Amino acid sequence: MPRPPPPSAPPYQEYRTIARQPPKSPAPPAAAGAPRKRTATSKTVAALPATPGTPRKKAAVAGPAKLAKPAASKRPHATPSRLDQLQHVIVASLEDDKAEAIVTLNLEGRAAFADRMVIATGLADRQITAMATHLEEKLGEAGLKRVQIEGAAGSDWVLIDAGDIVIHLFKPDSRTLYGLEKMWGADLDEGHQDGEPQAGVSDPG
Repeated sequence: MPRPPPPSAPPYQEYRTIARQPPKSPAPPAAAGAPRKRTATSKTVAALPATPGTPRKKAAVAGPAKLAKPAASKRPHATPSRLDQLQHVIVASLEDDKAEAIVTLNLEGRAAFADRMVIATGLADRQITAMATHLEEKLGEAGLKRVQIEGAAGSDWVLIDAGDIVIHLFKPDSRTLYGLEKMWGADLDEGHQDGEPQAGVSDPG
């Protein structure tokens, strides 16, 4: 008599052992009187006005009291008649471009970087850019071939270096902030400010 077949093995099942991490013990309480660690937080610092970066602007902002002795400068000087000619060209060009509060200052003997300074105000970027471009063109026509412009393209302070004459074109707020005409003196050669008469010109009234 044949033997019955052995019972079939149950289907194989795979079991995986998952290791559990032990629970973390709570941190011990801080001892009395121990300093607490503070989390660093970022603080918003108010932006400060930018300091002029070019040597010419730094010299203008420094004022006459902080400059080296002007006599030590070996820069060649133009004759007074030549300075008057260039200054007239500059002032006329600024007036044509509707510049406001044009002021000219005589720096002879008080500055090492120039003998004359011209300051004017423009109300918009486009106006100041046009003023600087026209000054470069007019001075070139007057025979001054080397004219350097600093701070163009939307700057609140554009400086035109015409050798013995330096021109500063400001927006109103920046002109008040730096106050160059107050720093370098109130003697006006041409133009006027706030309705005041020109220096050296008697009031007809």
